[in-house]
Amino acid sequence: MTRASPIPETVTLHVPFRVVKRGGRKEMHLPDGFRPDRKADNTLVKALARAFRWKRMLEAGEFATIAELAEREGIAPSYITRVLRLTLLAPDIVEAILDGKQGPEVTLAQGLEPFPLAWQLQSSHFSL
Repeated sequence: MTRASPIPETVTLHVPFRVVKRGGRKEMHLPDGFRPDRKADNTLVKALARAFRWKRMLEAGEFATIAELAEREGIAPSYITRVLRLTLLAPDIVEAILDGKQGPEVTLAQGLEPFPLAWQLQSSHFSL
């Protein structure tokens, strides 16, 4: 079987994207309308895991105060307090973070800032 036109040796594909620095790492932002499967934000997932672990340790009586826990973990008490606040997130937000569906605007830095305690208001605060 013969071909009428030869197959080119190289193929050039142009995909418009831009590189954005976020949280000390670089991300590729694709054109509007294209939504690839997102991976979970490991930093945010790790902070959630720590928060729930610390909460369990405090509730179990392993540590009487946040100061004792902070000394044991070698972390500032103020940081532990801010991370512990993540345990107050609505279950659907926690699930979205673990599934990587929280959107690029939800970061650990935003999660450590004060947010509404009412679950109904959290979705709009985090733009979910």
